[in-house]
Amino acid sequence: MTSLSPQSSPRSEPQPSPESSPPSSLSRIRIGSAPDSWGVWFPDDPRQVPWQRFLDEVSGSGYEWIELGPYGYLPTDPAVLREETARRGLTVSAGTVFTGLHRGPEVWDATWEHVADIAALTQAMGAKHLVVIPAFWRDDKTGAALEDSTLTPTQWRSLTAQTERLAHEVRERFGLRIVVHPHADTHIDSEENVTRFLDATDSSLVSLCLDTGHYAYCGGDSVKLIETYGERIGYLHLKQVDPLVLASVRAEELPFGPAVARGVMCEPPSGVPALEPVLAAAQQLGVDLFAIVEQDMYPCPPDKPLPIARRTRAFLRSCGV
Repeated sequence: MTSLSPQSSPRSEPQPSPESSPPSSLSRIRIGSAPDSWGVWFPDDPRQVPWQRFLDEVSGSGYEWIELGPYGYLPTDPAVLREETARRGLTVSAGTVFTGLHRGPEVWDATWEHVADIAALTQAMGAKHLVVIPAFWRDDKTGAALEDSTLTPTQWRSLTAQTERLAHEVRERFGLRIVVHPHADTHIDSEENVTRFLDATDSSLVSLCLDTGHYAYCGGDSVKLIETYGERIGYLHLKQVDPLVLASVRAEELPFGPAVARGVMCEPPSGVPALEPVLAAAQQLGVDLFAIVEQDMYPCPPDKPLPIARRTRAFLRSCGV
């Protein structure tokens, strides 16, 4: 999971106080951020900051690694994107795709058409990972059920078999490794469903992008998952949940979009899970791992993300990364 490190450049960022100096170096963890932490969920939306501002601010916050975000938000011409990221000292860690592979072989062609463009850009940017997010089972805005929240045995077989096929094709054609992202309001969400998915897929093909916020949102324990399925953890998203907001979200059965608008994902270190034990458990795996900060905030005021990003980077630095 390596690509060339960007050249260092001056940063205007807060520095941890001596009292918050890193207790130890988590040398295997590479910290980055993503358009998601700037309230970006769509390729084009008037409520989102322009991509130039995102790149300026993520660099100015002290991050060196970024994800592509929704395809089309950042420039899709590799030459343009390489120039824009390089002059800000940024390097791409991964691209992201959305899939509905449980729906059977008939969705393969449309899925591959979507994946191939993003994988090609990811490869061109020197990244080695493709984050795969399953389809939502209910509408992210209205909450209307799009399909059953529970997969049938046949759908589980389609999901696992086609995920392995996707992993093979992406590896063979683009040299990328897929990391499947458990996500609220999808069929890979809770501990039960995540472990069922891992147990049914080939470990040599399919790894996990453990999103600490989504996993906590769905009742999972990130440290336990890392300690139990360490060889399957290929990538991390660092995120926290506000437990009080989550309780109201669950009581009202809100879909994920309105839950985010209510503030269910919060600024570290004010939520759960605590990130220090997660990072320590990840370090113990003895492999290099990206840990990309994501604080879902769509939609948000344009001036909100930058101060949070700076504080979050300072907090993580105080944790040793």
